[in-house]
Amino acid sequence: MCDAKVLSQVGASVISRCQECRCIFIWNNNLILSFSPEQFVQFRDFTVELDFNQHSFPFPDGQERVVMRTPVNDVQFTFNTDEWEDFHAAMDEAIYMQEVYSLMEGKID
Repeated sequence: MCDAKVLSQVGASVISRCQECRCIFIWNNNLILSFSPEQFVQFRDFTVELDFNQHSFPFPDGQERVVMRTPVNDVQFTFNTDEWEDFHAAMDEAIYMQEVYSLMEGKID
């Protein structure tokens, strides 16, 4: 695994970036997702377009959760309202921090 620097941490969502390969990692509970910088922005944009109220329903525990499908039909992610908001806040903060680091490194992605 890369030597990653944390860009953002909100609730259970931690987002980090490897200085060398520039891979972006989303750590959320028992999941690790990895993206190129471009893929990360595309993923964030995709999740922003998902309306919680239109894609959520009550789970057996009584909590309302959004279901986020993936390209693999058998793999789906679920978030309750607070987790969904934390997930988005962490991604927004990580994108901002990427811009800051790019400016400090003299690189524009």
